[in-house]
Amino acid sequence: MQISMYTFFGYLVVMAGVTYLIRVIPFALCQGEIKNRFIQSFLTYVPYAVLAAMTFPSIWYSTGGLASGLAATATALILAYRRKSLLTVALAAVTVAFFVLLIG
Repeated sequence: MQISMYTFFGYLVVMAGVTYLIRVIPFALCQGEIKNRFIQSFLTYVPYAVLAAMTFPSIWYSTGGLASGLAATATALILAYRRKSLLTVALAAVTVAFFVLLIG
């Protein structure tokens, strides 16, 4: 199925408009500074919560086995908690996932 250029650019304009509105509406609705501490802290942690909700399930199942994904996640969390570098955490998690897959 082939769509025409007019249809494609129509879809593109609608998608750009929706994306733009999603970013502009909060600025239009919240003109002043947010003084409520609860709302401030909520808005501070929303990006981290969304990122975690999207990332963790894919980490657990990306290796083809749940056990290797969980082992890699546990390794990464322990090393990150101990303030190791990002490269160290990533390499250790990949290595643990590889060996768990190799064993199991």
